[in-house]
Amino acid sequence: MTAATESGLRELVAKHAIENALAVHSRGVDRADYNLLASAYHDDATVDYGFFVGPARRLAEILAGAQKGQPVTMHRTSNMWIAVDGDEARSESYVVAAIEQANPAGAIRCMVGGRYLDSHACRDGAWRLTHRQYVMDWNTNRPSTSNWLEPAVALGQFLPRGGQGAVDPGRALLTAAYTAVNHLGGRAVSAKPRDAEVDAVLSKQALHELCMAYARGVDRTDPALLASLFHEDSSVISGVINASGPQFAREITEFVRGNLERCFHSVANTWFEIEGDGAVGESYVIAMATAGGNDVMTGGRYIDAFERRNGKWKFKSRSFVIDWTSTQPTSYESGGMYAALTTRGSFGTDDPVYAFWK
Repeated sequence: MTAATESGLRELVAKHAIENALAVHSRGVDRADYNLLASAYHDDATVDYGFFVGPARRLAEILAGAQKGQPVTMHRTSNMWIAVDGDEARSESYVVAAIEQANPAGAIRCMVGGRYLDSHACRDGAWRLTHRQYVMDWNTNRPSTSNWLEPAVALGQFLPRGGQGAVDPGRALLTAAYTAVNHLGGRAVSAKPRDAEVDAVLSKQALHELCMAYARGVDRTDPALLASLFHEDSSVISGVINASGPQFAREITEFVRGNLERCFHSVANTWFEIEGDGAVGESYVIAMATAGGNDVMTGGRYIDAFERRNGKWKFKSRSFVIDWTSTQPTSYESGGMYAALTTRGSFGTDDPVYAFWK
């Protein structure tokens, strides 16, 4: 195994540990579990959420306390793009939060889209956050269609229902899962990974990061970043712009900046199949855009072909397949509970991710 491959594997291990810390943070908030939430941070970590700037552990107390007794929230973290430098790292990740708010006229279901700009450090072998800044990109606020205490549909009567703290059924299910696999803990690894397997793992991480960079390039209207992801002879079918990769990079960013007020691509379910210097992939996307007084939410998939040339993976082709769409009058709010979320996303290099990523 070459030194470059060993370095790539160490970096990949770090990225996976950081992804786990990001997932732990979301779990801690949604379960109103202070200890779980605080465990995502180093003891001296700090945060900047707008409504609170200071020690991360104090924020954990605030969030866990505020969540208890309230309708269960869900924070869906995706688009994790991580840059590792030794025992330190930075990351940008997207989050869609589902929150139920009490209101004299009836409960309001709030969907809030934003990003986490995080700094991380590995200390005593453990990766945890050292600083987090929250950026709000969009929100929708509409009357809730069901009582959170009752199943929304009949099927809900037969499913475990999310809760907080010790009463959350997920805690018991996780304990059962740990018990089921505990006997594997002492089993030795049967063989060292082969070179082809290592290359496939590192290649999949590179393809994942291409997909994350694509989302940032479109959402921030960054034509240079987008163009760097495509081979010169690549093609894109997006519906809005069908063109070569380099032409798409120019024209889609012009379209977004000229026609949309907000743009947000939350990408998940990434799947890749590697075959030497070629690969195919599929990833799911939920896109949120505001235009002409409407919020347009679209669900679909990217079908991708990738090619590695001179050791560098890039898109050979990308096609978008639409699965569903929903259009409603915009309900975006900048005041009320959102007023304290003072860091907002924007098009172009004024967006805070650029200063952070440098």
